[in-house]
Amino acid sequence: MNGGDEVVAASADPSLPLEWRFSQVFGERSAGEEVQEVDIISAIEFDHSGDHLATGDRGGRVVLFERSDTNNDNSNGARRDLEETDYPMRHPEFCYKTEFQSHDPEFDYLKSLEIEEKINEIKWCQTANGALFLLSTNDKTIKLWKVQDKKIKKIADMNLDPSRTVGNGTIASSSNSNITSSCLVNGGVAEVNNSLPPRGISSLRLPVVTSHESSPVARCRRVYAHAHDYHINSISNNSDGETFISADDLRINLWNLEISNQSFNIVDVKPVKMEDLSEVITSAEFHPTHCNMLAYSSSKGSIRLIDMRQSALCDSHSKLFVEPEVAGPKSFFTEIIASVSDIKFAKEGRYLLSRDYMTLKLWDINMDSGPVATFQVHEYLKPKLCDLYENDSIFDKFECCMSGNGLRAATGSYSNLFRVFGVSPGSTETSTLEASRNPMRRHVPIPSRPSRALSSITRVVSRGTESPGVDGNSNALDYSTKLLHLAWHPSENSIACAAANSLYMYYA
Repeated sequence: MNGGDEVVAASADPSLPLEWRFSQVFGERSAGEEVQEVDIISAIEFDHSGDHLATGDRGGRVVLFERSDTNNDNSNGARRDLEETDYPMRHPEFCYKTEFQSHDPEFDYLKSLEIEEKINEIKWCQTANGALFLLSTNDKTIKLWKVQDKKIKKIADMNLDPSRTVGNGTIASSSNSNITSSCLVNGGVAEVNNSLPPRGISSLRLPVVTSHESSPVARCRRVYAHAHDYHINSISNNSDGETFISADDLRINLWNLEISNQSFNIVDVKPVKMEDLSEVITSAEFHPTHCNMLAYSSSKGSIRLIDMRQSALCDSHSKLFVEPEVAGPKSFFTEIIASVSDIKFAKEGRYLLSRDYMTLKLWDINMDSGPVATFQVHEYLKPKLCDLYENDSIFDKFECCMSGNGLRAATGSYSNLFRVFGVSPGSTETSTLEASRNPMRRHVPIPSRPSRALSSITRVVSRGTESPGVDGNSNALDYSTKLLHLAWHPSENSIACAAANSLYMYYA
């Protein structure tokens, strides 16, 4: 399962191109093995510390992983200190912690609508009293889960002879036991005589409860339901630790974590007449440090930044981020491929990353004239848009993520490939990796420089453009295998990504 016990020293210059290596894989399938629909991973999220990782699948299950390379006992402390002297940083390694059924399939009888159990998104909440808290959502219902290690308690120091006890204190069959019949046919229960010994008990001892190994237990603490008429596409925790938002196609609701039966509608884009509907909400996220600010994207390619201090219903936005229209003819697919599928704030909150079907864009929230940088992801698919529309691949929702230091961004593609771009000014770093044990098998050479620059402030980077419909090794792309979900470790160069039912992890 692990990619070896390699120890990697930290790079002296974080701006240098990274060399990615395979770390771990969970749920790897053998060649020719058929993947069950319910096992396909649909959500990935690291917690704020990076010590825990959660995945959700289409079967409504949530699986938790715990970092294992930091859990060393005290006996190995001296050796570990010596190792860290030579090797300042060890790449993260995770182990399975627990799993639980978060959502089950339901049926809305009023609307004759089947509600899938698929987990759309997972968000970690603040920890408390050694317990982990996380939010998970399907199309209609959000749940708050508490996961805590519970010690298994056993009763010891009984008055009965331990050699004569079985299970929950029943007397074992022996020559000295007062059992009238040792066994009965057809599952009958033996009759046991629990009378005291002839000479009585010399001393009476009180049983003692002892704690043994601990086991994680998941409990649902809150259920936030009946607040969305349309499918929930995203949830996001606020930096205040008390509230979160949930967004569907037309509305964004604000919740308090402690109140499950009431929410406040803060954004509503539903027109009076549905035939006048021109765009829908595709993603929403709170600002990482300002609790009053959030951003949401639309199917028209725009991103709106709103300030909740302005009004209770945030119909008007503080800033609108949209790419300036390019002069020239528009095709039937122009608006479809412009739809933003995911947005992510950088850790410090200054920059915003967005992903549409063709590109990955970096925005400065202080500059709404256009994106700071644009990275071509699917430029080679332009001649194949008709085919992609016919097989519905053009509607695939690819996610994006940023590194903790804000220097790099990553997003997925077809044939289980994902791309890593350097987003710092002047960087030309581009890597194409495959979700497999050999991630560099389909490596695309890094171009020497960006193709063109518009100005000293705004740069358009057309990196990683390949031949139409092929990858870096001239292999035909497989549109049925797509890497939609991935997450970047909050403090280290480690990426977790989902390829069908398999979770792959890489480090640099």
